[in-house]
Amino acid sequence: MELTTCLWFNGRAREAAVFYTSIFPNSSMADNWIAPTDTPGNKQGEEIIVNFTIFGRPFIGLNGGPQFPHSEAISFQIPCADQAEIDKYWNILIADGGQESQCGWLKDKFGVSWQVIAPEMGMYLGGPDAEGSQRATQAMLGMKKINLAAMKKAYEGV
Repeated sequence: MELTTCLWFNGRAREAAVFYTSIFPNSSMADNWIAPTDTPGNKQGEEIIVNFTIFGRPFIGLNGGPQFPHSEAISFQIPCADQAEIDKYWNILIADGGQESQCGWLKDKFGVSWQVIAPEMGMYLGGPDAEGSQRATQAMLGMKKINLAAMKKAYEGV
């Protein structure tokens, strides 16, 4: 048995699945389900469910209608290896209508929230130097996209 995340879309589940599987590693498209009858979000014969995998994890895209938009209450963290990877995912995910937030958070063009982060951040935010961690945290609070070099400088007091 495997835990699966279901993402609710207003008719854009396939578009989202194609987008996500095109940018993340270990990703693929799977089968889909067609509505056998009219439902609150679909007409008979329309695609209702799209199954896909990103980062090796199963997802369902559900074309459920406009009733339940995405919110920041649920987000996905992308643990990036370095600044180049942060920049890559950030730029891809905010393109075509995505929205920057702060502290490495953004919403993509489908309204799904992401945290584009790096494990390196933990050395600055929770490092042994409490004052350095405070400076790094203050620096991060002023960022939209994470800037690892700026966080490091803040931590070191440079």
